[in-house]
Amino acid sequence: MNDLVSIVIPVYNAEKYLKESIDSVINQTYKKWELILINDASTDNSKNIINNYLSNKKIKLINLEKNSGVSIARNTGVLNSKGKYIAFLDSDDIWDPKKLQKQMELIKNKDANFTYTGVSYINEDGKNNSFIFEVPEKTCYKKLLKQNIIACSSVLIKKDFLLENKMPGDYMHEDYATWLSILKKEKNAYGINEPLLIYRISSNSKSGNKFRAFKMNWNTYRYLKLNVFQSIYYMSYYVIRNLKKYHRIKKGE
Repeated sequence: MNDLVSIVIPVYNAEKYLKESIDSVINQTYKKWELILINDASTDNSKNIINNYLSNKKIKLINLEKNSGVSIARNTGVLNSKGKYIAFLDSDDIWDPKKLQKQMELIKNKDANFTYTGVSYINEDGKNNSFIFEVPEKTCYKKLLKQNIIACSSVLIKKDFLLENKMPGDYMHEDYATWLSILKKEKNAYGINEPLLIYRISSNSKSGNKFRAFKMNWNTYRYLKLNVFQSIYYMSYYVIRNLKKYHRIKKGE
């Protein structure tokens, strides 16, 4: 059985937090991994930071000639991976050391091909937020339409799914669109209700601007060919649940 996990980190001007992200991969208790860093034409010191890690044969750098966006960066990483499973990690997020180990155990015990975890939060200065985003034991297409409970940096998924469902453009929630496309065909995705992902809340993130996030969610539904009435129906759930989530994050600061 190919137990290799290919980890894909898109990198664009990520010098401030990149080392923490890479170190959290190296510190995983599960050791059968390769790390593919996609430098999306960074103009800061990101490439030099990555170069310091390339003596580790498990770490590979791919440079894109022009800034192409996170979807193309992640798809490029998947296409150049060797593992049976793919994990994504954003360049400002961090993993708990047992993240991959616990997910691989779940994959084997449940015969699961798509897994995700709970999330804890830190701010741009690394200060912990008291809010923890809890996740259900499993979710399906219809449940996920009401709220994206699958954080991209928490996912461990069978590579074949991503080869068949490439991430679309960055004008929507590209990861959410991908999970929904996969779950249209697969019965369930399986969760570990532990905060194995440490998500950094950034004012510059796509989800930081609430109006922009709502618009991108609408674009996601329309990309999936939901009609206007279906899109309005699910947007109502999305708005209410995400406003509650943002309120709890704000309260936990």
